[in-house]
Amino acid sequence: MNQNYENNPVFPDNGQYSPNSAPMSVKSWVGTTLLLMIPLVNIILLFVWAFGEGVNLNKQNYAKASLIIIGCVAAIYIVLFVVIIGLVVNAN
Repeated sequence: MNQNYENNPVFPDNGQYSPNSAPMSVKSWVGTTLLLMIPLVNIILLFVWAFGEGVNLNKQNYAKASLIIIGCVAAIYIVLFVVIIGLVVNAN
């Protein structure tokens, strides 16, 4: 059972350690969550974190996933709104 596993994770930048790929601390996640509780600022920050340069990869992936979920929920709300308005208009 002699297997050659490397103990070092592979990071971007040709195997070099990158501070942007380091795990975020609990303190950073608490700060991120508090910032995302502020209306309108949260949407702006999600776009900055998702597509900005020099952002931690954990935060960048979280922001991209959040934007995808927000887009899906918004699409569902729009469809439901159109269906409900259509039913109300046709009921009269």
